[in-house]
Amino acid sequence: MSREIPRRDFLKAAVAGAAGLAAMGALGPTAFAEGETAESAKPFEGKPKFAGVGSVRSVTDDIYYVGVSDRRIQLFENVYPIPRGVAYNSYVILDEKTALIDTVDRSVTGQFFENLTAVLDGRDLDYLVVNHMEPDHSSAISEVLVRYPGAQVVCTEQAAAILNQFFACDISDRAIYAAEGDTLSLGKHTLTFVHAPMVHWPEVMMSFDDVSGALFSADAFGSFGALNGNLFADEVDFEKDWLPDARRYYCNIVGKYGAQVQAVLQKAAGVPIQMLCPTHGPVWRENLEWILEKYDRWSSYTPEDQAVMVVYGSVYGGTESAANAVAAMLSQKGVADVRVYDVSKTHVSELIAEAFRCSHIVLASITYNMGVFTPMKNFLLDLEAHNLRNRSFSLLENGSWSPAAGKQMQSILDRLAGTSYTGKIVTILSSPSSEDYKALATMAEAIVASIQAGPIHQVEKETPEVKRWVCKLCGYVYEGEEVPAEFKCPICGAGADKFEPEE
Repeated sequence: MSREIPRRDFLKAAVAGAAGLAAMGALGPTAFAEGETAESAKPFEGKPKFAGVGSVRSVTDDIYYVGVSDRRIQLFENVYPIPRGVAYNSYVILDEKTALIDTVDRSVTGQFFENLTAVLDGRDLDYLVVNHMEPDHSSAISEVLVRYPGAQVVCTEQAAAILNQFFACDISDRAIYAAEGDTLSLGKHTLTFVHAPMVHWPEVMMSFDDVSGALFSADAFGSFGALNGNLFADEVDFEKDWLPDARRYYCNIVGKYGAQVQAVLQKAAGVPIQMLCPTHGPVWRENLEWILEKYDRWSSYTPEDQAVMVVYGSVYGGTESAANAVAAMLSQKGVADVRVYDVSKTHVSELIAEAFRCSHIVLASITYNMGVFTPMKNFLLDLEAHNLRNRSFSLLENGSWSPAAGKQMQSILDRLAGTSYTGKIVTILSSPSSEDYKALATMAEAIVASIQAGPIHQVEKETPEVKRWVCKLCGYVYEGEEVPAEFKCPICGAGADKFEPEE
């Protein structure tokens, strides 16, 4: 049932909304005192703001961080545990023209608008650059457009369509559609736009600033974790305190789209990048090669470390005992990097990240309802969903009367490209016997030999040549002599006319 709103009531509501926004701006002064900057101001002196402007930081002398950290959130995308919270990053460039690059999640818009108001310091906003339309970066867009009616929106055409889906917001009269390689002059600064489809949504682009060398990279190079006053990666011990969350973020959020990330990395190789400014986590201004190398490994599905991950699914302890025995044998044989996980207890996002890191994976599962133990099966299907490949697996099955988990695990793993197996499937009945321990020792010896042989080089299976067609919007590849006229891209929904032969 629909209900029409009388024009008079609509106007009243609109005026009230405008008054509310004005009142928000009237909570305190919007400018810093003479000589102060966002860094040096004392935001709580005289209570100039409701929440203060303490999260504003200078990226360069005319680029400011206006993002906000959220330490209350429990699950990212309502899936991934983030005990350290998350940062929603947004940036402002102050030049002859002003530009806001991405916004924030709706949970932190109050602090965000105070930050933005303080940095603009009475100036109007000329451009809103939308690199990514996922709501944790776009939820504040509609309010930005109300507060700054003169601002033009710079985005891809696909982003504009998604924006209208979220906000029923027609921006056609204020939109600048950024094609690959287009530029936007702000005065001293010029932004160049680089399309990054399916990293990890189809509408994504990145923005490169020619003055600072900053690449505003959307979700690429991001991480879980709230910022603790330290904006830059070189201000923290990133490898110790941030790398696990950065890896877990990439592998679970972007991991499926390795081919698309590789394409973006190839583009980046030709750009003089001096800083990486992601929409989550610290900004990179030093040692960029280190994080780029990590991304190259993760997106090419190359093991980060020659290490062993042992994952077990056990009910009464027999399978757990066998898994622990394998781990101990590996350690005794000189393998220092061995990690053991209970598949029922460890969140699957942790397991996915560890699978991307390790070269060798031992899977130990009971037979459950004549199949693979449910949590183990879910983990394997998640590996498949995240496109993991090029790993060596060793399998252990347990069954009190009819062990069947081994071959069923293998049938799933066979669907992963580049899968190899080290050692034979080891079968135990209820709990490991002395003979079983001998078989486990043989498995451990085979794994050690494989690690000592060095990184696994997969031999591609010979397949007949087939024509490949690439979706111009998202990079999805269709294989066949022709793309059927009725075909729709399973990633972005584009029709056959958007496909072109792969070069």
